[in-house]
Amino acid sequence: MMKYNDLRNIALIAHVDHGKTTLVDAMLKQSGTFRENQKIKERIMDSNDMEQERGITILSKNASVYWNKTKINIVDTPGHADFGGEVERILRMVNGVLLIVDAFEGPMPQTRFVLRKSMELNLIPIVVINKVDRTNARPKEVLNEIYDLFIELGANDEQIDFPVIYTSAQIGLAGVSPDSLDKNLEVLFSTIVKYVPSPIVDNKSDLQMLITNLDYDDYVGKIAVGLIIRGKIELGESVTLIKRDKRHVKGKVVKLYVFEGLERIETKQAYSGEIIALAGIDEANIKVKQLPTRKIRKLYQKLVLMNLLLPLILKSMTVLLPVNKVNLLPHDT
Repeated sequence: MMKYNDLRNIALIAHVDHGKTTLVDAMLKQSGTFRENQKIKERIMDSNDMEQERGITILSKNASVYWNKTKINIVDTPGHADFGGEVERILRMVNGVLLIVDAFEGPMPQTRFVLRKSMELNLIPIVVINKVDRTNARPKEVLNEIYDLFIELGANDEQIDFPVIYTSAQIGLAGVSPDSLDKNLEVLFSTIVKYVPSPIVDNKSDLQMLITNLDYDDYVGKIAVGLIIRGKIELGESVTLIKRDKRHVKGKVVKLYVFEGLERIETKQAYSGEIIALAGIDEANIKVKQLPTRKIRKLYQKLVLMNLLLPLILKSMTVLLPVNKVNLLPHDT
C-alpha cells in the first residue's frame, strides 16, 4: 500500500453561522473553479431554497478544489446540532477536519459534539478562527477556549498541537496571525496539504467502498456517495451490495462520478482514497432512526416534498464489493 500524495479529503466542522459555507465559497473562487466573468451567488453550497433562506447547511455537499496540482475533496457538513448524525457519517470519509470557529462567539455545543467524534476517529484537526476582521472579535481569547475544549475532550499530544489559521472568509483573507492577514487563502491551502494526511492507496485489493450518503437524479435514479476504501471501481463493473442483514444484492455500475468543483463529473474508473458517486445500486440505503424533535419532523416532511432524502442518524454503514469477492468492513453494531 502507498499514499495518494496528490489528494486530500477534509470535512468542515462549525456551528451555525460561523462562516463555514462562506469559507467554502472563497476556497472555490480562489482555486480557479469559476471563470473570472462568471456570475456566482453567495453561499454556493447551500443549494436548496430552505438552506438559502435560513443561511445554514441542511444536506451534506461534496466539492473539490485544486491547489498546486493537489486535489482537495471538501465535504461541507450540516452545522446544526439536530443534524449531528449526518456529520458523523461524513467524518468516516476524510483524513482531516477544518474546525471553523467564530472569532467572537468561540466554540459552541455543536463544535464540541463533532470535535469529539473526529477525535475518536483520530482525524487531524486544523483550527480556523473566522471573522477576525469584526470589531468585536477576540481571537486570542477564543483560541484559549479552543485549547480548553481540546483538553476537556481528552485530546492527545498530537491532536492538541493543531495548526491555527485566522480568516475573514467574507472577503477571502487568511493568515497565521489575526493582526496580519494575507490578501488570499494561500496559507490555508498550504496548511491543508501539509498537515492533512494523504489517503492510503490499495488498488490491488478487491474493491471495498463505504457508502455514507445518498442522492437522487431524475435520469439515473438513486446515487450512492462514499469513499473507496481499497481497490478500484470501473464503469460497467458488476458489484455486490452487502446489506445490514448480510444479504448480498448484485448490481452494476451504470454511472460513475468524481467531484470537480461543485459538479459531479463522469469518469470511467476511480481508485482507493477517492470520494465518488455512483448509480446502479438501487437497494443502497442508510438506516434512519426516529427523528429527535417535532421541529425536525416538520423539516423532514418539507424535504420529502422537495424529493430529497434526509438521512439523519447513521446506525450502520453499507459496504460495496465486487461480485463473488466478499469481505465485510468492520463496523459497530
